Amino acid sequence: MAPVGAAQVWVWVTAVAAGVVTVGLVLVMVLVDMDTAGQVATVTGTVLSAAALLVSVLALAGGGGSGRTVRAGRDGIAVGGHVTGSALGRDAKVSGAATPPAATAPAPDADIRSARGGVATGGDVTDGALGPGSRRDIT
Repeated sequence: MAPVGAAQVWVWVTAVAAGVVTVGLVLVMVLVDMDTAGQVATVTGTVLSAAALLVSVLALAGGGGSGRTVRAGRDGIAVGGHVTGSALGRDAKVSGAATPPAATAPAPDADIRSARGGVATGGDVTDGALGPGSRRDIT
Protein backbone atom coordinates (compact mmCIF):
# COMPACT_ATOMS: atom_id res chain seq x y z
CA MET A 1 0.00 0.00 0.00
CA ALA A 2 1.51 3.31 -1.07
CA PRO A 3 1.72 6.12 1.46
CA VAL A 4 -0.71 9.01 1.00
CA GLY A 5 -1.07 12.53 2.32
CA ALA A 6 1.27 13.45 5.16
CA ALA A 7 2.97 10.05 5.05
CA GLN A 8 3.91 10.61 1.41
CA VAL A 9 5.40 14.00 2.26
CA TRP A 10 7.52 12.46 5.03
CA VAL A 11 8.73 9.71 2.70
CA TRP A 12 9.97 12.37 0.27
CA VAL A 13 11.50 14.49 3.04
CA THR A 14 13.37 11.43 4.32
CA ALA A 15 14.58 10.49 0.83
CA VAL A 16 15.84 14.01 0.09
CA ALA A 17 17.53 14.31 3.51
CA ALA A 18 19.26 10.94 3.01
CA GLY A 19 20.50 12.09 -0.41
CA VAL A 20 21.83 15.38 0.95
CA VAL A 21 23.62 13.65 3.84
CA THR A 22 25.17 11.11 1.46
CA VAL A 23 26.41 13.80 -0.93
CA GLY A 24 27.80 15.79 2.03
CA LEU A 25 29.72 12.79 3.37
CA VAL A 26 31.17 12.02 -0.06
CA LEU A 27 32.26 15.66 -0.43
CA VAL A 28 33.97 15.59 2.99
CA MET A 29 35.72 12.35 2.02
CA VAL A 30 36.94 13.74 -1.33
CA LEU A 31 37.76 17.33 -0.31
CA VAL A 32 39.12 16.81 3.21
CA ASP A 33 40.31 13.33 4.25
CA MET A 34 39.06 9.88 5.25
CA ASP A 35 39.58 10.41 9.01
CA THR A 36 37.41 13.52 9.07
CA ALA A 37 34.79 11.80 6.90
CA GLY A 38 34.72 8.88 9.34
CA GLN A 39 34.20 11.20 12.31
CA VAL A 40 31.45 13.15 10.51
CA ALA A 41 29.73 9.88 9.53
CA THR A 42 29.87 8.67 13.15
CA VAL A 43 28.30 11.83 14.52
CA THR A 44 25.70 11.93 11.74
CA GLY A 45 24.77 8.30 12.30
CA THR A 46 24.39 8.85 16.04
CA VAL A 47 22.13 11.88 15.59
CA LEU A 48 19.98 10.11 12.97
CA SER A 49 19.62 6.99 15.15
CA ALA A 50 18.43 9.12 18.08
CA ALA A 51 15.90 10.82 15.79
CA ALA A 52 14.69 7.43 14.49
CA LEU A 53 14.30 6.16 18.06
CA LEU A 54 12.22 9.23 18.95
CA VAL A 55 9.95 8.74 15.91
CA SER A 56 9.51 5.05 16.79
CA VAL A 57 8.55 5.82 20.38
CA LEU A 58 6.07 8.48 19.25
CA ALA A 59 4.50 6.09 16.73
CA LEU A 60 4.15 3.35 19.35
CA ALA A 61 2.62 5.81 21.82
CA GLY A 62 0.02 6.82 19.23
CA GLY A 63 1.49 10.22 18.46
CA GLY A 64 2.25 9.31 14.85
CA GLY A 65 -0.95 7.49 13.96
CA SER A 66 -4.06 8.82 12.36
CA GLY A 67 -7.51 7.57 11.64
CA ARG A 68 -9.62 5.30 13.76
CA THR A 69 -9.53 1.74 14.98
CA VAL A 70 -12.22 -0.89 14.67
CA ARG A 71 -11.95 -3.68 17.25
CA ALA A 72 -14.21 -6.54 18.23
CA GLY A 73 -13.96 -8.56 21.42
CA ARG A 74 -14.11 -12.34 21.41
CA ASP A 75 -17.26 -13.44 19.55
CA GLY A 76 -18.07 -9.77 18.98
CA ILE A 77 -18.93 -7.82 15.84
CA ALA A 78 -17.55 -4.39 14.99
CA VAL A 79 -18.27 -2.54 11.73
CA GLY A 80 -16.48 0.69 10.86
CA GLY A 81 -19.26 2.19 8.75
CA HIS A 82 -22.91 1.90 7.85
CA VAL A 83 -24.73 -1.46 7.69
CA THR A 84 -27.56 -1.76 5.17
CA GLY A 85 -29.54 -4.91 4.48
CA SER A 86 -27.09 -7.31 6.08
CA ALA A 87 -27.11 -10.11 8.61
CA LEU A 88 -23.90 -10.27 10.59
CA GLY A 89 -23.10 -12.92 13.16
CA ARG A 90 -22.89 -16.63 13.76
CA ASP A 91 -25.41 -18.58 11.64
CA ALA A 92 -26.39 -15.35 9.87
CA LYS A 93 -28.90 -15.76 7.05
CA VAL A 94 -30.02 -13.24 4.46
CA SER A 95 -33.08 -13.78 2.30
CA GLY A 96 -35.38 -11.53 0.32
CA ALA A 97 -34.76 -8.61 -1.95
CA ALA A 98 -31.59 -6.60 -1.51
CA THR A 99 -31.98 -3.24 0.15
CA PRO A 100 -30.61 -0.34 -1.88
CA PRO A 101 -28.08 1.70 0.06
CA ALA A 102 -29.52 4.83 1.61
CA ALA A 103 -27.96 8.23 1.11
CA THR A 104 -26.51 8.78 4.56
CA ALA A 105 -23.92 10.99 6.11
CA PRO A 106 -20.39 9.63 6.40
CA ALA A 107 -19.68 7.46 9.41
CA PRO A 108 -18.23 9.38 12.37
CA ASP A 109 -14.45 9.45 12.66
CA ALA A 110 -14.23 7.70 16.03
CA ASP A 111 -12.89 4.43 17.39
CA ILE A 112 -15.36 1.54 17.24
CA ARG A 113 -15.07 -1.20 19.87
CA SER A 114 -17.37 -4.02 20.82
CA ALA A 115 -17.00 -5.94 24.06
CA ARG A 116 -16.89 -9.70 24.28
CA GLY A 117 -19.99 -10.99 22.48
CA GLY A 118 -21.12 -7.42 21.75
CA VAL A 119 -22.07 -5.58 18.59
CA ALA A 120 -20.85 -2.09 17.59
CA THR A 121 -21.13 -0.07 14.38
CA GLY A 122 -19.60 3.21 13.37
CA GLY A 123 -22.62 4.31 11.37
CA ASP A 124 -26.31 3.73 10.75
CA VAL A 125 -27.90 0.28 10.77
CA THR A 126 -30.70 0.11 8.22
CA ASP A 127 -32.73 -3.02 7.50
CA GLY A 128 -30.11 -5.28 9.09
CA ALA A 129 -29.78 -7.98 11.68
CA LEU A 130 -26.70 -8.06 13.88
CA GLY A 131 -25.51 -10.62 16.40
CA PRO A 132 -25.36 -14.38 16.91
CA GLY A 133 -28.09 -16.30 15.10
CA SER A 134 -29.20 -13.17 13.27
CA ARG A 135 -31.63 -13.48 10.43
CA ARG A 136 -32.89 -10.98 7.88
CA ASP A 137 -36.07 -11.99 6.03
CA ILE A 138 -37.87 -9.58 3.76
CA THR A 139 -40.67 -10.68 1.51
